[in-house]
Amino acid sequence: MHNQFVENAVEQVMEDENVLGLALAGSWITNEIDEFSDVDIILFTKKKISNDKSQLLYYAQRFGKVISAFTGEHVGEPRVLICLYDEPLLHVDIKFLTPEEYTLRVETPVVVFERNKIITKLLQTSKANWPYPDYQWIEDRFWTWVHYATLKLGRGEDFEALDFLSYVRTTVLAPLVQIKNGNLPRGLRKVETKLSKEDLEALKSTVASYSVPSLFAALDNCIVLYRSLRQLLFTGAVQLRQQAEEKVIDYLNDVKRKRLGQ
Repeated sequence: MHNQFVENAVEQVMEDENVLGLALAGSWITNEIDEFSDVDIILFTKKKISNDKSQLLYYAQRFGKVISAFTGEHVGEPRVLICLYDEPLLHVDIKFLTPEEYTLRVETPVVVFERNKIITKLLQTSKANWPYPDYQWIEDRFWTWVHYATLKLGRGEDFEALDFLSYVRTTVLAPLVQIKNGNLPRGLRKVETKLSKEDLEALKSTVASYSVPSLFAALDNCIVLYRSLRQLLFTGAVQLRQQAEEKVIDYLNDVKRKRLGQ
């Protein structure tokens, strides 16, 4: 159904003079599409239309039966229209760009339609650079984040602590463990199949259930995993916040004793 959708989309824009090209990103690049994949489209237009939602909907509706559509401000990209299609039920993200806006890219999309090789030429004059985490940025924040989680556990705001564990797993631990395994730091993307068994188990140990002992254990495991990844990946140029680390660990252990009645 993915191929059929793309073929129809190309057919719909071939005669549209404002459309300069259509390319596919995401799983299409690595040929990892399965029945659960969405479709990531980049639609290049001569005139800028990303500031006009009616124009975005106009193109989206030409591609199929749209049953829901909204722009991607929540992920920092208002030029993307996130669509749910029916018949078949399919998630499609359409990014609307002019060639002039395509200056930075994180991957090399698959061009399925273009005029006068305009997209191919753009790709030849730029390089894909997936953003890697700033290790100093992480170290500067990590122990304050642990302290924040400890405050929540101390007060009994256990849902807040659960939310923190998810945040630090996505923001810090998953990208670092992906790098360790030779992958792009794409957060939790396909960690079930992209990580070694040992690293997957370490990541799983940071997932807590809604119980106080489980929350403290998961937080401890976050710290253990972070320290091991830090030792492996960080260079000497990263300044470790040792004083903050020591003070926060002491405070965490104190709160843990009080909360667990030890």
